[in-house]
Amino acid sequence: MKSLVEAIKIEKTFYPPAGELKILKGVDLSIGEGEVLGIVGASGVGKSTFLHVLGALDRPTSGNVLYEGKDVFAMDNTSLASFRNRTIGFVFQFHHLLPEFTALENVMIPGLIAKGQKSEVRSQKELQEGAGRLLDELGIYERKDHRPGELSGGEQQRVAVARALILNPKVVLADEPTGNLDTATGEDLFNLLLRLNKDKGITFVLVTHNEALSKRCHRVMKMVDGRFENS
Repeated sequence: MKSLVEAIKIEKTFYPPAGELKILKGVDLSIGEGEVLGIVGASGVGKSTFLHVLGALDRPTSGNVLYEGKDVFAMDNTSLASFRNRTIGFVFQFHHLLPEFTALENVMIPGLIAKGQKSEVRSQKELQEGAGRLLDELGIYERKDHRPGELSGGEQQRVAVARALILNPKVVLADEPTGNLDTATGEDLFNLLLRLNKDKGITFVLVTHNEALSKRCHRVMKMVDGRFENS
């Protein structure tokens, strides 16, 4: 399997008033193109911190993150923001939808941000049509004009998934995407992610506490005390 993302000797240390706190301790990981990778581990071991570094939302204290061989943290901040917006999709436990916008408008937001960047982007009409198609694929097109407060938890997460996909990212990073959902709704959402992987070839990295769901990933890595061990 061709490697898409590589994390090399990632360390992350925070410096709160109480003293130095080393969260990631030399993490190495290679993620294959088209892979569904599950990351498991107890709370507080560094899973979310690692996902933030992997998604270039936070810089490591040391180490490198390579996408198709390119070191993302060698980019300047403007180039990194553009790369992150176009290459990586994010789904979180709490969907972070903007409450004043409709489902359709929330899905369009990454594309509207991209319109201010140098590379070619789709027109607003094309973005709207693309957002509508995604909501249709995810089974909630009829809710496109509803605001987040008018949607169920599962519907809100589907909107968040559509938003993550609007710019056709190569990889989607999902931090506990089913953690705030009931069992049946969480299962439905996980099945949806697996279908998107199969149909569109999207690479997924999923942080989850749900062992039953993690076992359906192509591969599972367990994080213990800021490092990975095979699970």
